[in-house]
Amino acid sequence: MNSSRHAAIRSAAPALVVGLRLAIGGLTALLAAVLAVWGLVAIRVARRVVTPAQREADTHIVDLDTAAQTITLTRTPDTVLPGRYGLFTSGTESYLKLGSVLSEDEATVKRKLLTHVGADTRLQRDAAFSGWYYDSPDQLHLPYSSELIGSALGPCPAWLFPAGDGDVWAIQIHGRGTDRTECLRAVPVFEALGITSLLVSYRNDGIGPRSRSGTYALGAAEWRDVDAAIGFARRRGARRIVLMGWSMGGAIALQTALSSAHGDLIAAIVLESPVVDWRVVLHYQAQLTRIPQPIAGLALSALRSSWGTGLTGADAPIPFDRLDVIARSGELRHPILILHSDDDGFVPSDASHDLVVARPDLVTLQVFDTARHTKLWNYDQERWTRAISDWLRAQGLTSDASGGSAA
Repeated sequence: MNSSRHAAIRSAAPALVVGLRLAIGGLTALLAAVLAVWGLVAIRVARRVVTPAQREADTHIVDLDTAAQTITLTRTPDTVLPGRYGLFTSGTESYLKLGSVLSEDEATVKRKLLTHVGADTRLQRDAAFSGWYYDSPDQLHLPYSSELIGSALGPCPAWLFPAGDGDVWAIQIHGRGTDRTECLRAVPVFEALGITSLLVSYRNDGIGPRSRSGTYALGAAEWRDVDAAIGFARRRGARRIVLMGWSMGGAIALQTALSSAHGDLIAAIVLESPVVDWRVVLHYQAQLTRIPQPIAGLALSALRSSWGTGLTGADAPIPFDRLDVIARSGELRHPILILHSDDDGFVPSDASHDLVVARPDLVTLQVFDTARHTKLWNYDQERWTRAISDWLRAQGLTSDASGGSAA
């Protein structure tokens, strides 16, 4: 009986081995397929990080009342914000200025129109809510000129708003997926303080020159174009420079301050909703869009590695360590004012808080809430203006004789 049982086991053993091999082979193939999918998704995520963003619809027009001059939008965390904003549209109008919220419910928000629209206005349903408000330098009713700033890649168009005696200049740097128009909101603040404003463009922003790949370096290369703008200001008589960066422009401003050959001219830095450490931002965005952390990690590896440039389309690996200003806080030597909303929704304020802790001798943080990303001026213009004006006066960086507050 035992011998027959052993014989049965011996006869079954080959089949068991074959079964195990098939199972292992199947699991290996499944694992390889999963990893391949993860890799493809990670490369797609990485490409999106460095590819200049196109404006995307983030709300829908539900109703346009040309008689009452109101517009009703689908409700989002942005469209419900109090204050003045802009709306990118398509149809017979491409941009509208929006005023206060008139009514709201769980699904929609009705706002006052500050751009007059006629009865024959026809708009497509998709729209993009914006903090720009001003969409042309002419709307500021201030003297300005269009300039070309020479950089290593080619001319970078800029707007120059002269003010005061020309001693102090504010060089403003816009964020990712936008252009210099984003910065127009701050020009009247600087003008009232007697500070000349230079609103710059930089490589691959759609206005400045294009690099070989046409991709962002997240501040690691763009700062060179801002450095060229500082050289331009110096040749025009500037003796002190205030760098102001919005969102990714904040990362560019910080890299300029850390690397510029004109560092002696930089007197202060103002940052609005800034990127201080890209890894914090990218991990936050991964969580927000429900991208698994292993995929986010693969995307970061592709972005920072030489092997990844061929897959992401970037000109060079992204030096995340060099872009981490918390880790490099000991190298900072200019006073910094940060304005950041704790419910930013795109660039978390954690790194801004960390920078204050790391350099309390240099960094002042004005914390907002509810204001969302780069919409602090729109949400509370009076506080935003006062914060910048008072801080610049404290740094001795104004040439206004009256000492009054900027309007």
